[in-house]
Amino acid sequence: MSDGVATAVSRPDTPASTRKDWVSDQEVRWCPGCGDFTILAAMQTLLAEMGARRESTVFVSGIGCSSRFPYYMNTYGIHSIHGRAPAFATGLAVARPDLDVWVITGDGDALSIGGNHLIHTLRRNVNINIILFNNQIYGLTKGQFSPTSEVGKVTKSTPYGSLDTPFNPVSLALGAEATFVARTHDMDRKHMMEVLRQAYDHRGTSFVEIYQNCNVYNDGAFNDITSKDRRADYLIPLVHGEPIRYGKDGEFGVSRGEDGMLHLVKVADVGEDALLIHDMSLDNPSQAFELSRLARGPHEPTPIGVFRSVDCPEYGYEVARQLAEVEGRKGIGDLSALLRSSGTWVVE
Repeated sequence: MSDGVATAVSRPDTPASTRKDWVSDQEVRWCPGCGDFTILAAMQTLLAEMGARRESTVFVSGIGCSSRFPYYMNTYGIHSIHGRAPAFATGLAVARPDLDVWVITGDGDALSIGGNHLIHTLRRNVNINIILFNNQIYGLTKGQFSPTSEVGKVTKSTPYGSLDTPFNPVSLALGAEATFVARTHDMDRKHMMEVLRQAYDHRGTSFVEIYQNCNVYNDGAFNDITSKDRRADYLIPLVHGEPIRYGKDGEFGVSRGEDGMLHLVKVADVGEDALLIHDMSLDNPSQAFELSRLARGPHEPTPIGVFRSVDCPEYGYEVARQLAEVEGRKGIGDLSALLRSSGTWVVE
């Protein structure tokens, strides 16, 4: 506490841990070959490396394959209801600013029934980490199309092809002015762990989309950009302060054209000086949003990395500050006085 305002508690030296310490005794019940295994291993390894404390770490999930995650972490966990994990996590983070709160969700859980909770958590900038597993399908309920499935997707619930325009989760988060927005994928553990590390270090809401393969109901959805023989030419790494370029030899890049729009270009055609320098710290999210729109789906060159990372007031801190300011005013904390305040009347 400082001046009556709750802040994150500074912790004493944390005993060293290993990934094994973060592994629970529960049987992992995902399909063999599921991309969730890679994400789980990356998270367990990362938390040990960063010196996080199990007793101060909480995983909150909703409904879906990804939402079994809390069972497999040797920490506190809440398996909540469909789409409401951000709401549960908000209450927890505001009441206990000393905790590290993670939300594990999927494209269906977060962007369909949970869409309203997600965008308001992002705009409030609650100090939680939201990890969205995007496999572009409903896996737990056996293969219906999801809010991120491509137009024309044939599934059990769209036998003639989906007509719905899919959400771009990164664009959605940036549109809600989230203060930390990133994308990674389950085929590159090193990249995934670095993105998650930066999300963990961010004060406020961090949002990370992870392209995750569902090898039963949507196998190979991201192969065009993540397969080893193609990823160099199709994944565009975003590195803060560096020109945006990609390709096996860095022969392609991103440049702003005379029309004011961002374009994929050959470096030899425009010159290195014409390449866009990535700046994730821009207060205005417009450029990050433009980058998120470079690809219409995971079949075209697609940016990965941190799109935006800015400092803004954190919701829990502001709530505590406000309460501290009004503490002691007449009627504050007095239920009887509240009930008899202005706007009451007596019925005889």
